[in-house]
Amino acid sequence: MQTSENGILFIKANEGFVGKISNDVGHPVIGHGHDLTPQEIANGTFADGIDEAGADALLRSDLITRFDPVLRKFLPPTSNQNQVDSCSDFLYNNGPANFATMIHHGFDQVPVQMPAWHWAHVNGVLTSLPGLVARLAKEVALFNTPV
Repeated sequence: MQTSENGILFIKANEGFVGKISNDVGHPVIGHGHDLTPQEIANGTFADGIDEAGADALLRSDLITRFDPVLRKFLPPTSNQNQVDSCSDFLYNNGPANFATMIHHGFDQVPVQMPAWHWAHVNGVLTSLPGLVARLAKEVALFNTPV
């Protein structure tokens, strides 16, 4: 069980591309939404930025090493590829701990639970983010699309 090429395109479309380190709701990111690690920050790994080919390679590496193993741990073997890709996008955006919390309500509850994750702290205030509302709606639509 792993994110498909369509799933990668889905993540890239939802994340967009930034060639220089930017701030995503308090997290330094680069490329296609890659959260910089403390080591990458300390080492200045992306001080000169990244091109789209490098961002694509970084996304693929993150999926293989950090996110696909989480999908294999939590998703039932009966999941279809659209469900895997939908959950991969959610996991990539929200992180393993939030994904685990969401999925613990039950796999059948994923389309009900996903839309609730549109909140973030912005300047210390819990705020509903319209961009997240739209992204989550796309994730639910993909999850519910038969293969």
